[in-house]
Amino acid sequence: MDTLKQGADALFILLGAIMVLAMHAGFAFLELGTVRKKNQVNALVKILVDFAISTIAYFFVGYTVAYGVDFFSGAETLAQKNGYELVKFFFLLTFAAAIPAIISGGIAERARFHPQSLATVVIVSFVYPLSEGVAWNQRFGVQAWLKGTFGAEFHDFAGSVIVHAVGGWIALAAVLLLGARSNRYRKDGAMSAHPPSSIPFLALGAWILAVGWFGFNVMSAQTLDKISGLVAVNSLMAMVGGTLVATMMGRNDPGFSYNGPLAGLVAVCAGSDLMHPAGALVVGGVAGAIFVQLFTLTQNRWKIDDVLGVWPLHGLCGAWGGIACGLFGQKALGGIGGVSFMSQLVGTTMAVAWALAGGFAVYGAIRTLVGLRLSPEEEYEGADLSIHKIGATPDREVSW
Repeated sequence: MDTLKQGADALFILLGAIMVLAMHAGFAFLELGTVRKKNQVNALVKILVDFAISTIAYFFVGYTVAYGVDFFSGAETLAQKNGYELVKFFFLLTFAAAIPAIISGGIAERARFHPQSLATVVIVSFVYPLSEGVAWNQRFGVQAWLKGTFGAEFHDFAGSVIVHAVGGWIALAAVLLLGARSNRYRKDGAMSAHPPSSIPFLALGAWILAVGWFGFNVMSAQTLDKISGLVAVNSLMAMVGGTLVATMMGRNDPGFSYNGPLAGLVAVCAGSDLMHPAGALVVGGVAGAIFVQLFTLTQNRWKIDDVLGVWPLHGLCGAWGGIACGLFGQKALGGIGGVSFMSQLVGTTMAVAWALAGGFAVYGAIRTLVGLRLSPEEEYEGADLSIHKIGATPDREVSW
């Protein structure tokens, strides 16, 4: 029976890893549909290459930083217990690789390719794993301090804060250091819309992400005996709450409609194992409202050119999810209990501060040393031709 359980657990978490791996196709198509046509190829290549770089960085450095586990032993040792530790690495890698995928959407259309790859190495090797280790592996005694001070540890079941908020706040630093796209905001106060290139691809990306999210959340149990249908239903309720509120507040704009479910899913990750489904519906609805309002403010009033709105979507909705876990996880609001509002608030604030500081440090150093941004000529021509030497739909003439 023990052997059967080991095999079942390995299969369970492997399926979760594959579902979250598929989410990276969602990141790619969401960005492809949102950017202008001259930057579509760049969106596709960036997500794939960043995932490959993340795998190497996390395998050799990041996973050890977070969990103190390395793979410098023989394959016979690694294969023990059906290789569960290896597939656990695969699953958690897909979370780590989501950080550069999130950042990619914010800095789209004007970031240089190789400097972003360098940033991915540093972020996935050190910046993200340090916060991951604090939250999920008792690193540096922070969780013990929170429990001793406020009565409970910081709770983030599936990464509202540790994955999404961290990625979103690192992205904000990168976006601010890069500056807006050319002609996005003019000196006379006028704005160029830079509309999405493909609403169908944008919608496809959002659908892929939403479906994969049920692996992201449910499989965060990591073993089959801990699987919870509550997590699945809470994810569903938050998704529909975000969709409906974003659609209403966004006046049926498809960009808001298809980012609304993602906002809800971001927010519910932290407390999806604790909340009542009605609470998850509220959490998702509030997240949808946060995204619509803050995306509008950042783009139109504050003139922060965050192309996909990754700071409102991941940074702010992720932080809301961490705090909401401390509210809707309480028994008084229908939750299971065992959480502290103050632990959630302090833990979320610490993670946000670390991510913002890490983002400015990494991207600030790269901007100083090698430069972050395409030249004005390269940006005008588009990242597809400037970097990859081919467009998304090249015209081909066949001569005989």
